[in-house]
Amino acid sequence: MQLTGQPVIILKDNVERNRGKEAQRSNIMAAKAIAAAVRTTLGPRGMDKMLLSSTGDVVITNDGATILHEISVQHPGGKMVVEVAETQDDEVGDGTTTACILVGALMEQAERMLEREIHPTVIAHGYRMAMEKALEVVEGMSFEVKAGDRKILCQIADTAMTGKSIESVKSKLDGIVVDAVKAVAQTVNGKILVDEDDVMIKKHVGETMDDAELVHGIVLDKARSSEEMPRKVEKCRVALIATPLEITKTQVKSKIRITSPDQLVAFDEQEKEALRKMAEKIFDAGANVVLCQKGISDAVAYYLGKHGVFAVQDVPDADMRKAARALNGQVVQKPGELTKAALGQAELTEQLEGVDIIKISGCKNPRAVTILLRGSTQILIDELERAVYDGVRVVMDAMEDGKYVVGGGAVETEILLRVREYAGKVGGRTQIAIEAFASAFESIPVTLAESSGFNPIDKLVELKAAHSRRNKSMGLNVYTGKVVDMYKLGVYEPMRVKVQAIQSATEAASMLVRVDDMMITQNPPTPPGGMPPMG
Repeated sequence: MQLTGQPVIILKDNVERNRGKEAQRSNIMAAKAIAAAVRTTLGPRGMDKMLLSSTGDVVITNDGATILHEISVQHPGGKMVVEVAETQDDEVGDGTTTACILVGALMEQAERMLEREIHPTVIAHGYRMAMEKALEVVEGMSFEVKAGDRKILCQIADTAMTGKSIESVKSKLDGIVVDAVKAVAQTVNGKILVDEDDVMIKKHVGETMDDAELVHGIVLDKARSSEEMPRKVEKCRVALIATPLEITKTQVKSKIRITSPDQLVAFDEQEKEALRKMAEKIFDAGANVVLCQKGISDAVAYYLGKHGVFAVQDVPDADMRKAARALNGQVVQKPGELTKAALGQAELTEQLEGVDIIKISGCKNPRAVTILLRGSTQILIDELERAVYDGVRVVMDAMEDGKYVVGGGAVETEILLRVREYAGKVGGRTQIAIEAFASAFESIPVTLAESSGFNPIDKLVELKAAHSRRNKSMGLNVYTGKVVDMYKLGVYEPMRVKVQAIQSATEAASMLVRVDDMMITQNPPTPPGGMPPMG
């Protein structure tokens, strides 16, 4: 920039700047590229992606959030789309691929409108108006579900887990997931609330996927402190202790001067006596299982083992808190504070054969439970964990909101037709943006058909025809290719998943389309054989 003959430096040399249509085109291409990366994974018959990290770890999955998390996205517009997927996963636990596809489709529609000289502000305003209408449509298509309706909740979990690499055990996992969520659900002021942290998922390689189980208690990746302790304890009374069961160093510098062998023996005896008293306080409280957040000395472990007490040391803080919730116990600071009321209760504590895993089960009315997963390989068990996580989250969503909708592209087809009808009542250039918003929703049923090996145009026409006759629940059966009633087929999703996907996709597209200037700061080059420039 030149002012009165003197150059005025606005941006540093290492700032790359894209303006106007170039910036818009760049963001549109990035959004479309991210959507294309996950597009083929949509639906029960979607394809998987194989990802190889820089450390050599292999991930095989069709989970949209996992795929986008593993790949390194540099473009700022692309990062916004990735953030949409991550937000979707954090908020509702499912629908990440749907949200990404919708962002890509909305940006593709925006690209066509920009070429027709429709202003970005008009596009963003039309998208927001259309979003409100779309959310009304979703609300009108919803069905109510009660917390005690186990069959429908199992169907919701089934839909979320279908398409993962776990089809053989899906029917068993449905019940495990629903029972786990129901076990920790709480009713507060007439509303059901579920904390996702109260359903823990633990996994270990070994045996088969059929051996998955719901533990009404907690599973620890630990071994007992001493081989002399019993491997199994029944009718457990569990002490939860936060401080070390050993002689700790003083906080200030101090010295003990020993001048004779007798003093050394006395000092050693006094230390043993202190450790023995620690163990005695645990026996006196009635505990036969100890979970210690810090270390347990060999002497204390010996005394505990001698009295048949099962002890575990170095239990992480998070596991201690969850154990307290599962066992209905209290974490105390030292053995002297133990009371019968502070002890947790469980039917059985055991260390599993051949692995460093401790299972504490049979807790009455636990406020936290654990789903224990097994599998033959690490890759398989990781995908199993992702599937179970999705199932847990969607059941939570459905129980908390009490509402669900049907799947199979039925919701998107209904939005497509009803938003187009609404556009005709608006008029002006905003009408074009609303119609474009509706057209973007074609991407979901089209992708479902493509992923299942059917002609997307034919299936889209059939879906539109069915919905034009006000058959709102008609969707695509991806196994037969027929347009059928999804409600009767039992393909259900929480309403919250659809609402979140529509909102986050629309807001991201509205923000991206209004960007007309991008300034990207590049890292300064490192001089040959030297440090980067300072200042």
